[in-house]
Amino acid sequence: MLRLFGALVLLGLALACITSWVLESYDTAWHPKRSVHQRPAAGDGDGGSDRGSLPPFPGGELENIFWFIQVSDIHISRFHDPRRIPDFEKFCTDTVEVIKPALVLATGDLTDAKTESKVGSLQHEVEWQAYHNVLKRSRVMERTRWIDIRGNHDAFNIMSLDSVNNYYRKYSANQKVGSFHYVHKTPFGNYSFVCADATLTPGPKRPYNFFGILNRTQMDLLATFRAESRRSNQSIWFGHYTTSTVISPSPGVREMMSSAVAYLCGHLHTLGGLMPVLHSRHPQGTLELELGDWMDNRRYRVLAFDHDLLSFSDLTFERWPSVLITNPKEAQYLHPGVEPLGRIRRSTHIRILAFSEAPVTAVHVSVDGEPLGSGRSAGGPLYVVPWDPSLYLTGLHTIRVKVEDSAGRSTVREQQFTLEEDQSPGFGFVQSFILLTDHYILGRVAFVIVMLLNVGVLLVFRFLHVPSGRASTGLSSQACMSLHMVSKMDTFYYSLLLFNLCTALGPWFIGELIDGHSGACFAFGVFIDGHFLEGSLTYVVGVVQLVFFNMPLTCYLCWSLHQRCRGNTFRAHLLRPGCRWRALCVHVSMLLLLTWQAYSCYFLLETYGPVAFLLSPVRTWALGLSLLLVYRAWTGPAPRLRDNSKSTAPS
Repeated sequence: MLRLFGALVLLGLALACITSWVLESYDTAWHPKRSVHQRPAAGDGDGGSDRGSLPPFPGGELENIFWFIQVSDIHISRFHDPRRIPDFEKFCTDTVEVIKPALVLATGDLTDAKTESKVGSLQHEVEWQAYHNVLKRSRVMERTRWIDIRGNHDAFNIMSLDSVNNYYRKYSANQKVGSFHYVHKTPFGNYSFVCADATLTPGPKRPYNFFGILNRTQMDLLATFRAESRRSNQSIWFGHYTTSTVISPSPGVREMMSSAVAYLCGHLHTLGGLMPVLHSRHPQGTLELELGDWMDNRRYRVLAFDHDLLSFSDLTFERWPSVLITNPKEAQYLHPGVEPLGRIRRSTHIRILAFSEAPVTAVHVSVDGEPLGSGRSAGGPLYVVPWDPSLYLTGLHTIRVKVEDSAGRSTVREQQFTLEEDQSPGFGFVQSFILLTDHYILGRVAFVIVMLLNVGVLLVFRFLHVPSGRASTGLSSQACMSLHMVSKMDTFYYSLLLFNLCTALGPWFIGELIDGHSGACFAFGVFIDGHFLEGSLTYVVGVVQLVFFNMPLTCYLCWSLHQRCRGNTFRAHLLRPGCRWRALCVHVSMLLLLTWQAYSCYFLLETYGPVAFLLSPVRTWALGLSLLLVYRAWTGPAPRLRDNSKSTAPS
């Protein structure tokens, strides 16, 4: 008993340590947290605090400020949502005209590239032509710098960058494939925008390009861009993929962008509405700001550099007025190591960008519930209100801005701010887990653990002696006896072992992963026409396959053989009083799993064609094998365990 107690204490301490590490790693505090480490400021050797003590300081004039827009996951489609293209054209025409950004970042998935059934993937030139025509008709490229990059949908079914169906190179505004460095020049300094392009080349059909890859050559190029960006006032990195869905060699993509104030991305589409806000902070301090999609949610983002302080607001199309408070900056998004936060303490005015289709008629400002007055126009969309920062030197404070326009519409924006550089509210655990976890590593670990558990149970019970004596009626004892029967009957043992080993090591299917180019998909990666793409989503798919089919199939066969061992037939056990509904639930559950496996076969057929459907050990063959094993379990001879190691039943 004492040993058991000691073991429980040690286990509790270990769990407490792990929990503490996880909470600290993902910065989950709901209260002000002193966890943002000071780093040298980009561009000079002084810290951000030293640079913040130098002028210019935010005042009452339209100076040292510019703003820009990000839009992501547009998904121009020839089949779905007929309003998507006209709305996007209105955005390019009207919204851009109202906001007048210095540049627009379109961060990938410009087109949908899916078949009408939404199952297959194919580059449709008509979608790219529609995107290109919107840019031309709206003349948006004449009014701002439009920078569009590829997303995973823009690389579907493309063998190489020179492929004829790589329409990005023909119809996009940017037409630059790969990572690049753009410098935005202003009278008050230069600002670097570094694109980290992790889209796959070759680009297989969906879903196996959900993760991006940066190889060593690409990382070396990004290192060059990072060195160049240190000469700029500030740097922004942007890409399509979140860093959690990018595979990169050491030191990793997050460390590579550590000198940037923020990384802008899309890709996750608010996770189907479950996570409308996905923001977090890297351990090095860089903000990661995922933007909701245009496709379904019509989201876009306005960002501004005001005296080298980055502020932003995530907005919804056609909701006016739009409000962005640039000074004081929101507390949760401070970056003391890079931004000159001392300028907020020495500023003379609160600064607000207010945009609307109709003229703005009033801007009301209050701090901690006390009105500070109405904003006056400082030119363009900038409104300013005088304030005294010395009244708010400690703690968190709340600023509230209400903007009204002549159309009778109003928008209220509230945000917290602090003038203490080492105090910042943390981000939620779920947000940080989604954005800061390398999910391909998590998938690998989970796949290995589940696979070892599945195969290990078969191997252990294969060579474990059957306990002698009268069989117990306990649930655990009956489960063990069922596993003995499955493991010691050659038909079931070798079939299940081969199935699981094929899931782990063998090809899942062989076929055209890109039209005209054959390949093979394994758990550890994808081979396409001599190219190898490292495993990422394959591990996640493998875990799903193991948990929702391989393991339930083994359990169902164990239960079926246990019923046969007790002398029941398929019809008889359904008619037994008190057991009918329980047995029916088991059969219905297995039927649903078999249906899911059948749908996986259909998905394979629609996505990769008939060759992949026919040459798929883990999908099509596995479905046939499982049906044969179930039939054998219920119609073959009843199993009987006669001694400690063998079954008397024929194999």
